[in-house]
Amino acid sequence: MSDYTDLDKKQDVHILHSMGYAQELERRMSSFSNFAVSFSIICILSGGINSLAQATSGAGGAAIGIGWPLGCFISLVFAVAMAQISSAYPTAGGLYHWGSILGNRFTGWLTAWFNLLGLVTVLGAINVGTYYFFMGSFGTTYLGLTDSTTVRIIFLVIITGAQALVNHMGIGLTAKLTDFSGYLIFATSIALAVVCLIAAPSYEFGRLFTFANYSGEVGGNVWPSTSGAWVFLLGLLLPIYTITGYDASAHTSEETVKAAESVPRGMVSSVLWSALFGYIMLCAFVLMLPNMDEAAKQGWNVFFWAMDSQVNPVVKDILYLAIFVSQWLCGLATVTSVSRMIFAFSRDGGLPASKALSKVSPQYRTPVAAIWTGSILSVLFVWGSSLVTIGDTPVYTIVVSCTVIFLFFSFAIPITLGLFAWGTSKWDKMGPWNLGEGVFKLFAVLTIIAMVLIFILGIQPPNEWALYITVGFLVVTGIVWFGFESRRFKGPPIGAEVAKRQAEIAAAEAAVGESRER
Repeated sequence: MSDYTDLDKKQDVHILHSMGYAQELERRMSSFSNFAVSFSIICILSGGINSLAQATSGAGGAAIGIGWPLGCFISLVFAVAMAQISSAYPTAGGLYHWGSILGNRFTGWLTAWFNLLGLVTVLGAINVGTYYFFMGSFGTTYLGLTDSTTVRIIFLVIITGAQALVNHMGIGLTAKLTDFSGYLIFATSIALAVVCLIAAPSYEFGRLFTFANYSGEVGGNVWPSTSGAWVFLLGLLLPIYTITGYDASAHTSEETVKAAESVPRGMVSSVLWSALFGYIMLCAFVLMLPNMDEAAKQGWNVFFWAMDSQVNPVVKDILYLAIFVSQWLCGLATVTSVSRMIFAFSRDGGLPASKALSKVSPQYRTPVAAIWTGSILSVLFVWGSSLVTIGDTPVYTIVVSCTVIFLFFSFAIPITLGLFAWGTSKWDKMGPWNLGEGVFKLFAVLTIIAMVLIFILGIQPPNEWALYITVGFLVVTGIVWFGFESRRFKGPPIGAEVAKRQAEIAAAEAAVGESRER
């Protein structure tokens, strides 16, 4: 980062001070690192592989050839609109701050809870996905492990604990590993695509644009029996649910150099590159399948079935190892994101034990309590929800089905508020990454339409309980807000409150050894 001058540092800190916050976290992340943390969480080698059956057991080849780019565009709509706001307000926990300043205390508080619950549960879901990938690739075959709640939780404790420990030790180490993750995902996705193309019995490119209906038993009951058009729409959940987590670029704003420029660029570019490399990799995989009908029958096991039947065992295991490491690094980046959200919300008093959760280690310059709290909560969520069922469905499966809905709601709230706040006293100054009013408002309207679509798709069988959970969450938050928080929670500093915080800012920076000489 030799091009990061003292003037750049002064500008970054000045922007942060102008929003009423101290430079407690350490700015060690380059523009590439900011991109890499979002690219690592998106991780096409995680969601793109672990959720592959939503396409192959849905609309077949067309769910990839046509559905993947369409779903990626829906995610891009959110990323572009969020990028505009992030350039104006580059803070940790950005979504919460945007929801407050562009709306009011309640909209900020609601955004924070949607984002926080989504991040904690998604961290659990990512690491559960890593567990099942490990079991399918190495755990059962080489170690003789059998899936059980005990084995699953022990595995999660080990890998989540390691992710938290790395985050604890400083953003420098975390950034190095997520940088490596970015290169590893690029290389592994291309290697997997090449191997698939070499192993393909023929190149039937037409199957990428051929619609089928594998809902019901013919598709391993991944989707209940439904119409062909509807199963194609449900298949959009594969790219939409995979291409998320790019809010990590915003959450690490206070650790990123030239944040007002780097954060929006990292957010948008992580989506674009994930969409492109994911498309290449998944199209190659579809071409490798010996038979689409047989592939659909495999349901959730389609990836391992195809690799076992078509790929050399040694080559397969090398790819499996690279994918497993990539998935662990995906969880590592997610710990970074969730901990910064907890830290940011806590420093404004938004959570129980906020004073402890917002404390930054002077040695490591990381929010240690927030890191371990988020990690422990994710494991407890998986453990507790795996033990309880509603009907024949574990509560874990029900909750995970709506966590991404929560995340997208946390994206949509500040974007919608920005649609109406543009040019008003709430948002009269744009950052250096500026789309212009017309383009931003177009993407804001598209965001609202996309959010409606995601919500409708996300509550369809077998995930219909997501509707009740979401409605229940809104009812509970309403009761909590009007009953307690509306009188207690002050929200982020705005207006005159910013000036009052200058002494606190100086004290906070001195406590972690941040120099005031700029």
